[in-house]
Amino acid sequence: MTVREKYFASMRRLDDRYVPFEFNLCPSLFEEFEGRTGRSDYWEVYKFPTCNLGANYIGPGEKFTSYFPAAAGVDVDPAWGVGYRKGSLAHFTEMQHPMKGFQNLAEFEAFPYPVAASDFDWSGLEKEAQTVKGQDRVAVAAMAITIFEIAWYLRGMETFLTDLLLHPDLAEYHLERITAIRCAMAERYASAGCDVLSLGDDVSTQTSMMMKVATWRRFLKPRLARVIQAAKAVKPDILIFYHGDGNLQAIIPELIEIGVEILNPVQPECMDPVNIKKQFGNQLSFWGTIGTQTTMPFGSPEQVREVCRRMIHEVGQGGGLGLAPTHVLEPEVPWENILAFIDSVNEFNLCA
Repeated sequence: MTVREKYFASMRRLDDRYVPFEFNLCPSLFEEFEGRTGRSDYWEVYKFPTCNLGANYIGPGEKFTSYFPAAAGVDVDPAWGVGYRKGSLAHFTEMQHPMKGFQNLAEFEAFPYPVAASDFDWSGLEKEAQTVKGQDRVAVAAMAITIFEIAWYLRGMETFLTDLLLHPDLAEYHLERITAIRCAMAERYASAGCDVLSLGDDVSTQTSMMMKVATWRRFLKPRLARVIQAAKAVKPDILIFYHGDGNLQAIIPELIEIGVEILNPVQPECMDPVNIKKQFGNQLSFWGTIGTQTTMPFGSPEQVREVCRRMIHEVGQGGGLGLAPTHVLEPEVPWENILAFIDSVNEFNLCA
């Protein structure tokens, strides 16, 4: 079987003899990788089966200048207008919210949301997807931070959560504008032939949902469903990958209901991956399960191997596991633990 065939057999829970895997490095670990190998393409060096694709923004520049009157030191995302100011620790930044002071619908209507059709470069995406497939890899459309997170990035979290309770008309308008853009983008990614649509919004904390399930069900569930339906209408076999940090057990059945097929990251600090597999493993695949708050930074290499082996043999039983750290690997992760993770997956995949 090719890598692509093994990936799809695993993610569709048809075969458990292969475990897809990947990780993302923070800037300091990326520099360490470069220093150790003399290369910059760690996804190629370690032979990740997936490749993320995205459409570059080509729309008008400087359209958000008026929203940042004190813009010194602020980098502004040219597509959506979210600002970022460098923080005091490592690569972390302080987010700046251009809509935070909005008080009426007219201000929302005047905001220059991106136009999916013309503000992004779709011209080479189909060729990129075909190239990835020709390399025996899986083309993943990167569209995480899909609706809710964009909404609060623009508005500010406290302000937007208040909108959901006290100003639902403003929240509805804001979410509708974002959802329409995301539906159009999902259609484009699907028509370009991407194998997987990667969506996601963090709607839960370490212990429970960030909002009442009824609130999620009213404002976010139907809109996420529309984005999924937009992609599936164009390419019915596109796999739907959903990222949501924290403990979102309360909505897993409803994510399955609206078409989510791969759940990420299944944080072991928040949910027991083995138990989640037992509950939902006949309907859902899982991507992640290796803790970035515990195992990767603070375990020994042997403990990393032990956890990886357990996840492979218990969560991966019957297929449906992509092994990965549950978030970006941060500076405190020892390089030896990264090598232990890679060795564990390769050991299994070579012996299977």
